Amino acid sequence: MSTCQLLMSRQKKKSSKESLLFPTKIATKQQSVVLVKRLLAISVSCITYLRGLFPESSYGTRYLDDLCLKILREDKSCLGSFQIVKWIQGCFDALEKQYLHVAVLAMYTNPEEPETVTELYQFKFKYKKEVPEMDIISNRTNSVNGVYSEDMKQASSLLIRKLYLLMQNLGPLPNDITLTMKLLYYNDVTPDDYQPPGFKKDDNPGDLLFDGDPVNLKVGSVSTGFHTLKVKVTTENKRMGRVESNLIQKNSPTQISHQGLDCDEEEEEGSTKVERKRWK
Repeated sequence: MSTCQLLMSRQKKKSSKESLLFPTKIATKQQSVVLVKRLLAISVSCITYLRGLFPESSYGTRYLDDLCLKILREDKSCLGSFQIVKWIQGCFDALEKQYLHVAVLAMYTNPEEPETVTELYQFKFKYKKEVPEMDIISNRTNSVNGVYSEDMKQASSLLIRKLYLLMQNLGPLPNDITLTMKLLYYNDVTPDDYQPPGFKKDDNPGDLLFDGDPVNLKVGSVSTGFHTLKVKVTTENKRMGRVESNLIQKNSPTQISHQGLDCDEEEEEGSTKVERKRWK
């Protein structure tokens, strides 16, 4: 599915959308890329819609069983949402090239201090170096590299549902916020001069500071056998409301370094380049 189709699909039949949203089988790297793109687009759309950032006209409609999803589309009448779509398309380019490590969607309140954020969303990507092999011994014929595609489909649905539930239970954002997106790359494969469409080099790649008492929330992860996507959220403690305690990570930092954005203790992030594009 092309980028335009993913972000601008219009409603046809609910049953058709349900069957196409998350496939029951991932057999190729390209199918995996399409799914990961879709998860990223749906997640960012969910965040911006349920946090009340853009008007209804900026979204199309899809369905996940009984859950109505609002998906960002190219609405030129709203420059903010139009820019977000361009950011997502830039992420798609970096994903296809397997350069993208972490995409960070951040919100800040003071235009003079864009590094001081009030809410943060992290999307971390991993790529398999070897093509997964089909498990021909298992009775489950749709098994790839030990991960059943039905389980992967359920994980995709669960990730989106948990993100929706989280957004619905978080307290409101400040009245005036600005969005920024930072992309971190795998340096060993990314050319020094690489810039995805819609992004520019960050002239001041300092650490991010959190404005207030931050809480880290693990939303979930999806693995296709070709790619792994993890989603995490950092928000102000006072916005927690009725958020389930099992999502919370302890010892949330007030300073968030580029090397530690993902907060995975078992992995060493290494040095990373940061690319940023922001709008006001």
